[in-house]
Amino acid sequence: MITVNPDGKIMVRRCLVTLRPFRLFVLGIGFFSLCFLMTSLGGQFSARRPGDSPFTVRTEVMGGPESRGVLRKMSDLLELMVKRMDTLARLENSSELHRAASDRHFPVDRLPPGAGLMERIQAIAQNVSDIAVKVDQILRHSLLLHGKVSEGRRDQCEAPNDPKFPDCSGKVEWMRARWTSDPCYAFFGVDGTECSFLVYLSEVEWFCPPLPWRNQTATQRARKPLPKVQAVFRSNLSHLLELMGSGKESLIFMKKRTKRLTAQWALAAQRLAQKLGGARRDQKQVLVHIGFLTEESGDVFSPRVLKGGPLGEMVQWADILAALYVLGHGLRVTVSLKELQSNLGAPPGRGSCPLATPLPFDLVYTDYHGLQHMKRYMGLSFRKYRCRIRVIDTFGTEPAYNHEEYATLHGYRTNWGYWNLNPKQFMTMFPHTPDNSFMGFVSEELNETEKQLIKGGKASNMAVVYGKEASIWKGKEKFLSILNKYMEIHGTVYYESQRPPEVPAFVKNHGLLPQPEFQQLLRKAKLFIGFGFPYEGPAPLEAIANGCVFLQSRFSPPHSSLNHEFFRGKPTSREVFSQHPYAESFIGKPHVWTVDYNNSEELEAAIKTIVRTQVDPYLPYEYTCEGMLERVHAYIQHQEFCAAPGPARPGARAPESPFILAPNATHLKWARNASLAPGAWPPAHSLRAWLAAAGRACTDACLDHGLICEPSFFPFLNSQDAFQTLQVPCDGTESEMNHLYPAFAQPGQECFLQKEPLLFSCAGSSSKYRRLCPCRDFRKGQVALCQDCL
Repeated sequence: MITVNPDGKIMVRRCLVTLRPFRLFVLGIGFFSLCFLMTSLGGQFSARRPGDSPFTVRTEVMGGPESRGVLRKMSDLLELMVKRMDTLARLENSSELHRAASDRHFPVDRLPPGAGLMERIQAIAQNVSDIAVKVDQILRHSLLLHGKVSEGRRDQCEAPNDPKFPDCSGKVEWMRARWTSDPCYAFFGVDGTECSFLVYLSEVEWFCPPLPWRNQTATQRARKPLPKVQAVFRSNLSHLLELMGSGKESLIFMKKRTKRLTAQWALAAQRLAQKLGGARRDQKQVLVHIGFLTEESGDVFSPRVLKGGPLGEMVQWADILAALYVLGHGLRVTVSLKELQSNLGAPPGRGSCPLATPLPFDLVYTDYHGLQHMKRYMGLSFRKYRCRIRVIDTFGTEPAYNHEEYATLHGYRTNWGYWNLNPKQFMTMFPHTPDNSFMGFVSEELNETEKQLIKGGKASNMAVVYGKEASIWKGKEKFLSILNKYMEIHGTVYYESQRPPEVPAFVKNHGLLPQPEFQQLLRKAKLFIGFGFPYEGPAPLEAIANGCVFLQSRFSPPHSSLNHEFFRGKPTSREVFSQHPYAESFIGKPHVWTVDYNNSEELEAAIKTIVRTQVDPYLPYEYTCEGMLERVHAYIQHQEFCAAPGPARPGARAPESPFILAPNATHLKWARNASLAPGAWPPAHSLRAWLAAAGRACTDACLDHGLICEPSFFPFLNSQDAFQTLQVPCDGTESEMNHLYPAFAQPGQECFLQKEPLLFSCAGSSSKYRRLCPCRDFRKGQVALCQDCL
């Protein structure tokens, strides 16, 4: 029996309490030492799969009675160690010490009565070492037995010399050297043997042929697709608010916005349902991963929500979630990498392996940060499923920056871009890049009663400045002094304790306002003023929708990645001629005035005219809830980037030309008697093709004719026939990779066709080329859709 005096009992108890973290540390060391031995000595103990118990060890390769003996011995050893550590943890009073002495699982002769706590820990550490030696002996014996069992199959586990699988041998060599570099290989059953390499490379990956002795019916059994369910419009968004999660200021902001707009979304759904007339819509399973809000990407937005930080991205994401949900699609939302990995069905590890199961989502909406996350977790499956991804990209990605090889060779490589996606998979906030899809957002729509109340409550001399951060006001004293002569100036600049020095004393600063209060301020104001930054935000549209005139600066020279730090590194060469190009080009006067702020006379004249001008609240249809629902519905129903390429190869000549020359001989039209391209969207009959002037981009050339450039029509024009029908004298024709092709080079009278479909681009120009440009019409107030696109 162990005797313990009172002082010794108190001392032991204090030591145990003080060193409790250390005991846990020792337990962790022992456990992870055991795990290390289990995984490193021959790879016999592979990662568990979903559904296995925490201590299940798969023996698909070993599979005999010997392996079961190994498992029993390992289990006994682990259990003994855990019990000893647990017993030690209970040694806090003499009664427990007496029970420990009588417990046969804790032999007293191994721990003498007078041993102190440190000696006991050392004894346990020695036990761990003994266990490691036993594990080594057991595994060596097991491997020897396993070698005898596998001897009869060794000739069937050599890398085959099959010309259909030329990379098989090289991949097997790589697996021999690197299979332990990622735990995902063990998850799929790789254990260091040749057979496991070949099984993995033929059944999980696709570099080796199927092994004849494997059960092919089991490995080829595909998961049955779920039965198609019809999408039904939703009007109650309470479940969406739950899906959006909580815990971040950004998510709180998004949920408040969605809740505030619930009635407008419900009314928009009702209107669109009537417009579609009961047409069947298949429900899609959609994953939304907001990458920039993850902690791993820094989430710089959430801490700034309450400090005047940019809200445009969160506005757009909130509206995307609402549109997808209202349209009736199945939705999952993730804002962490752990949630993303779980929803993708990604195996544990570093992303070297494919997904464990087919991707359960028809569509994935994410951003550039999320694109990186998905590639990391999807591994080889990323290439297979990337056609399902839609990238929310505020400023757009032009094809020259998207094509990795071309971008690298021709100086278009940036920190973004180079993903080799179809450019239409990138979705922008405004319709400034027709090579991409226009996603947009919504502004609150007023009914007729509200519009009349606003018109009657306007203050003719009240102006609100667009700029919540004090830095935006810096250097604007001259402009503000001119404006102050005619109008009372209000600001919503964030500050914590004292008034920002950049804001003049004559400006009435309200501080940062919640969105409903900011809306009320806009409803009273006559003028909303932009200081040149931020670019292309939602606030100017909100101001115009509330009856304000938007005054902004004209940029000369235009801002771009060549001369402005903000755009440097972004995957676009677009030139921005004002703070809000959409408002300037698609809305214009009297709602939008763009002037040179450096010209005091022009500025003052504009202000005087605005004071005398009466305007009604105005909101473009494409920025209403109905307009966004209509657009997103059309994309989901018609955009297909996973199908095989459609039109013919560059230079191929069709038996009968689908084009005719317009009566005025200026452009091409789709012939009425020509067969329509099956599956083409937008429909091919909306095509109009023009030969642009030298140095003119197709984006601008189409706008010159009141049309929109449509890059999906480029393949139809990428032929000698198109040039000949347009009566272009081609002395020679060549096919090359160039984002300006198809085009006609005036010096040399040579025609150039596009060799790489991903490089078809509305953007880009050169004084050397006259570009062949595909244009289309568009629905009133909805530039993203042609007349017959819905």
